Amino acid sequence: MNVHDLYFNPNEKPLDNICRDGGFVSIFRTIACVGDSLSSGEFETLEQDTGVHHYYDMFEYSWGQFLGRMSGSKVYNFSRGGMTASEYCDSFAEAKGFWDADKKAQAYIIALGINDLIGARQPLGEMSDINPEDPTQNAKTFTGYYARIIQTYQKMVPGAKFFLVTIPRQELYEAVPDLNAVGDAHRARLCELAAYFDNTYVVDLREYGPFHDAELTKRFYLYGHMNALGYRFMAEQIASYIDYIVRHNAEDFNGVPFVNSETPMLC
Repeated sequence: MNVHDLYFNPNEKPLDNICRDGGFVSIFRTIACVGDSLSSGEFETLEQDTGVHHYYDMFEYSWGQFLGRMSGSKVYNFSRGGMTASEYCDSFAEAKGFWDADKKAQAYIIALGINDLIGARQPLGEMSDINPEDPTQNAKTFTGYYARIIQTYQKMVPGAKFFLVTIPRQELYEAVPDLNAVGDAHRARLCELAAYFDNTYVVDLREYGPFHDAELTKRFYLYGHMNALGYRFMAEQIASYIDYIVRHNAEDFNGVPFVNSETPMLC
């Protein structure tokens, strides 16, 4: 067995190897997924006679819960259809108890941005919008609110790991140059945030994930959201990408068992 080629091959790219059992995601016993409809297993239906669409968050079908069943980890859905980073910070997280101590996690997967930047057209902002001493004083931009989520959980759970998910390339968005540019800017900012904050990594589905073209959409979407196969498909990508990150940064994850633990890490 050549363990180096199997686990640590420097030429491996993210998603070269798809793990369907969660892989090294299982080192995290608790994971929180902060996101919008695509993190909530939202299903969309259409009334054929009226043309009215209906939307239902079905969390058991979310990629987070598929990830939990694959890895054996406990996964929290800190998400809802239509969620933005600003709403999460201003009202949603507190109202739902997502800042509470009993919901602390060892890892946080954050998948926000579509509703913020494409839906609400909120300003992206600058890295200077971050107040390192008091996140409540961050500027009211996407960058300010998104960073506030990371800062708040970092203070709550020292040593927790953060995985920031980029927006996959989609035929729908690439047909509109402005929207495609938003996705690229979002990716660039997440890379900057990962470099700014400790214990923070990018799950770059925009760079390494599949292109969501008409053929993929036909198989994995139900109207504007994913179907059950699609959410499982997303879970496999996110699991495989985090597995890749852990394997290629193994020393960063030595202390995971001590995160959110009463046992101090002394070494």
